[in-house]
Amino acid sequence: MNNEVVITCAVTGAGDTVGRHPDIPVTPEQIAESALDAARAGAAIVHCHVRDPTTGKGSRDVSLYREVVARIRDSDTDVVINLTAGMGGDLFIGPDERPTDFGAETDLLPAGANFTAFAISRRQMAFVAQSVLLGGHVRVGLEDNLYLSRGVFATNAQLVERARKIVELMGARVLGPDEARARFGLVKRA
Repeated sequence: MNNEVVITCAVTGAGDTVGRHPDIPVTPEQIAESALDAARAGAAIVHCHVRDPTTGKGSRDVSLYREVVARIRDSDTDVVINLTAGMGGDLFIGPDERPTDFGAETDLLPAGANFTAFAISRRQMAFVAQSVLLGGHVRVGLEDNLYLSRGVFATNAQLVERARKIVELMGARVLGPDEARARFGLVKRA
């Protein structure tokens, strides 16, 4: 079991969730505010995609990323910022005869590796507990799950609060941003 857990919040993702949740963060301002709310709720890391503010679809526009980062950094909230431009479908494996044979089970992670596990939809919180039990860290957020409970839309902060409660009820401690940086060997940028 991991007794010192880092919570990451995947704020918005790039998937087609805008029409399925009334408050998916879309604009740089909304994404930054939701990331900051998640940080205040206990997330040490915020995992941010950006979206086209007009269409709500995933984007790789560097100016949108700059605005999100500037808004987060200009706040008084310390959080590790993890930017990603992945939109899915960018992974190509092969052309070997066995492209998905990555080796035996015990060879997938080296001993002492830091890892984070997550699940989508209603299994998200079950995987919070499972990851901690297996020695990992956790990720929650609207990128992977839109609901707090059946029919009740979540916010990123609510999902982080619930994950934090699970971690703490398991007897583990949630690490803050500075402790996460130390754990992962990250350097804080000005």
